Amino acid sequence: MKKFFSFPIASLLASGLAHAQTAAPAPAESTNWTAVAMFGIFIAGTLWITKWASKKTQSAAAFYTGGGIGGFTNGLAISGDYMSAASFLGITAAVMSTGYDGLIYSIGFFVGWPILTFLMADRLRNLGKFTFADVAAYRFQQKPIRTFAASGTLVTVAFYLIAQMVGAGQLIKLLFGLSYTTSVIVVGVLMMTYVMFGGMTATTWVQVIKAVMLLGGASIMALYVLWQFGFNLEAMFAKAVEIKTSSLLASGKTAEEAAKGGLAILSPGTFIKDPISAISFGMALMLGTCGLPHILMRFFTVPNAKEARRSVFWATTWIGYFYILTFIIGFGAIIFVSAEPQFLDAKGALKGGGNMTAVHMASAIGGNVFMGFISAVAFATILAVVAGLTLSGASAVSHDLYATLIKKGHADSKDELRVSRITTVALGVVAVLLGIVFEKQNVAFMVSLAFAVAASANFPVLFMSVLWKDCTTRGAVIGGFLGLVSSVVLTVLSPSVWEAVLGNAKGSAPFPYTSPALFSISLAFLGIWFFSITDKSQRAAQEREAYKLQEVRSETGLGAAEASAH
Repeated sequence: MKKFFSFPIASLLASGLAHAQTAAPAPAESTNWTAVAMFGIFIAGTLWITKWASKKTQSAAAFYTGGGIGGFTNGLAISGDYMSAASFLGITAAVMSTGYDGLIYSIGFFVGWPILTFLMADRLRNLGKFTFADVAAYRFQQKPIRTFAASGTLVTVAFYLIAQMVGAGQLIKLLFGLSYTTSVIVVGVLMMTYVMFGGMTATTWVQVIKAVMLLGGASIMALYVLWQFGFNLEAMFAKAVEIKTSSLLASGKTAEEAAKGGLAILSPGTFIKDPISAISFGMALMLGTCGLPHILMRFFTVPNAKEARRSVFWATTWIGYFYILTFIIGFGAIIFVSAEPQFLDAKGALKGGGNMTAVHMASAIGGNVFMGFISAVAFATILAVVAGLTLSGASAVSHDLYATLIKKGHADSKDELRVSRITTVALGVVAVLLGIVFEKQNVAFMVSLAFAVAASANFPVLFMSVLWKDCTTRGAVIGGFLGLVSSVVLTVLSPSVWEAVLGNAKGSAPFPYTSPALFSISLAFLGIWFFSITDKSQRAAQEREAYKLQEVRSETGLGAAEASAH
């Protein structure tokens, strides 16, 4: 996972990364006025929604939950939150560069959803209120568990936000001809506007619109590719192998090497050859999904557990369908983009970087108009994810820290709302500054870190607190912080950061594996188990006893908080 074209690999790790780039940015491009018009229409529409939503967002409950959203709408919004530009741009780029292996990452993202459906959805909705900390802290001491939850949330959100800002900046720069700094500031201002005034209602509808646009655009692209081959997948794969072989021959490979390289796009094992890294990587993708604060937060927007399950069902349906489309588009890009001179620069690399595969594919299919639409969709994707991330970060500060810890649960709803909005502005400013600072950095590791943190810190605590009766405050907090710290430290010491980002000599990384998840997740679970079973305090005994009541509420919903008015 060092440089692109392995960049799409790492960019896939983001439920939210758009298309970060390692190399120095390309010079400003000429303005694509079709894209500008599409952007303008989208932004005008979403700002109108925000104005409408602001009239409904008069309390903290409405700000965080949107006042009770239906299962179908929420499922579409979850899919909009999860189908990031990383998935759209990153997976298509990964498939174009390495073929079949791109599907592995689609599957990695996807398999986390059954866990959420069968184990967590009901319980999350029945136990939660505004944030996942409400679930984790149900029977534990409030101060330590909420401090941990807020720390895990903010670290995850921060790394996601950096990646999104860099991605958005590069996209707008490429299409509008604006400077990178201006591009990042534009995204930051829009994001703050959506969240600060519209809260969850505006964020939900931005995500729904984006999901519909993304599914529609991707469907058109995939159907076009299949139509070109009479809906015969075998013929499509054969053509892709032929194109790949021809391009390898043209680059100076022998006939035997070219034939082998051409067939390699239909074989696994191209991305990660080391089995430990592959397992660790897969665990981060799978379990990270269940620990992402902006995804978990969406379970508290529905009125009851039934709608929470329905949300996950619809989200899983749309996400699964979308990943099938990206796979087809990726193979289509091998055929229609990879060998076409108009999409390549003087060195034979893709214009705008590897992650612009989908944008160039749109241009190949429908010219400037369709390219403008797909670019607007990619931008909408970034904005929707950024809005969801910012909202979850703001809620961690205002609800978990301010209302619960500082005000001891006696905060006025308007005060809590005010703190949320101040936090939104602060997060927006920080995101813009970090986006500018990290413009030329490999931000892929930040995205992998976000998934690794979510899987190593948030998920184990959430899982054990809800499903293990002997879990205690001491175990959850110490185990959670062990997962949080180890995932960050091991990622920094891994080759993807130590060598690729910090510039140390190849082979010098203290931690030899690409992803820390296998080790940090294991450490978190071990820490929770050990420090819980050795906790013989009176408080621990009370927490174990309280599990019975927690179990009844989590499975039946008796006493669960309302979505619309908490």
